[in-house]
Amino acid sequence: MTSPSYRAAACALALCFGLLLPAVPALGRVITDDEGRTVEVPDRPLRIISLDDADLTVPLLELGVVPVASPGRLGRDGHRFLRSGLTLTGLDFDNAGMAFLGLQPIDVESVAALKPDLIVTLKGRPTPAEQLQAIAPVVVIDDILRAPDGVYDLLAELTGRHQQLAILRRRYEAQVQQLRRLAGDNPPVVSVISATSDRKISVERSYGSIGLALRAAGFPSPKLTEAIAENSGAMFSPEALPEFDADVIFDTFRNDRQETARDAKKRMEALMPDYCRFLRACREGRYYFLPRDEAKSTTYAARMMAIAVLTGIISSFR
Repeated sequence: MTSPSYRAAACALALCFGLLLPAVPALGRVITDDEGRTVEVPDRPLRIISLDDADLTVPLLELGVVPVASPGRLGRDGHRFLRSGLTLTGLDFDNAGMAFLGLQPIDVESVAALKPDLIVTLKGRPTPAEQLQAIAPVVVIDDILRAPDGVYDLLAELTGRHQQLAILRRRYEAQVQQLRRLAGDNPPVVSVISATSDRKISVERSYGSIGLALRAAGFPSPKLTEAIAENSGAMFSPEALPEFDADVIFDTFRNDRQETARDAKKRMEALMPDYCRFLRACREGRYYFLPRDEAKSTTYAARMMAIAVLTGIISSFR
């Protein structure tokens, strides 16, 4: 049995060493964000604030992380919502427990009052990281440079959700493989375009979920689309419309503004009256209109919806 005097001596020695040894730092790690800033972030952040609803908050929700607050949108009736949040994740401000930070630019005092332990934002947002870093660690993400998969990689790293991301990717890849087998060795050419209110043709190199699914499954685009820089878009005059003809054409309408396909058709008619006459896909009944919230989102839920749409359409070619 240990004597009292021995225990006392051991305690004194331990106290001495405790005083001499440096304090153990709080759990955390250092990363370099996409602005080249060195940021010490917590290993397991519990109070994340996201400063972009569609491109950061909704992906976080898909990974199983509910931020304490996020900016969002206001409907015509004044209701608050995350763009594509409810339809893609089932979560929104009214059921996720998130505070609504309003519209951009963000009110910094509102952010501080929520006592976050991590803030994530996109490069180029109006509220600079320097203004926020006194509140909590700020990670700036360049979504153009990283592209959607790179954004997911970083969000999973910051939140420890690697397993959830791996499951999403495995499920998506299984669906891509099915679509690729269906399309065969000579898949149809697919074009994604939309007319703007100022009579321009808006085209992106890879348009949201539909573009990601098309490229993953090996579908070609019109040559003029292929010439656009990666992760970029371009505007074209009405005369270029025939250059975007294809076996299948997709257009989009703003369902977050209660638009329907009729609104997209009106914009296309204003761009080029009797536009269908110039597009074989349209003349043959293969010009389709998609809700923009889901088509534009790069979440895995949106990509899998796109796969389902494409599978139904492409099966008619076989």
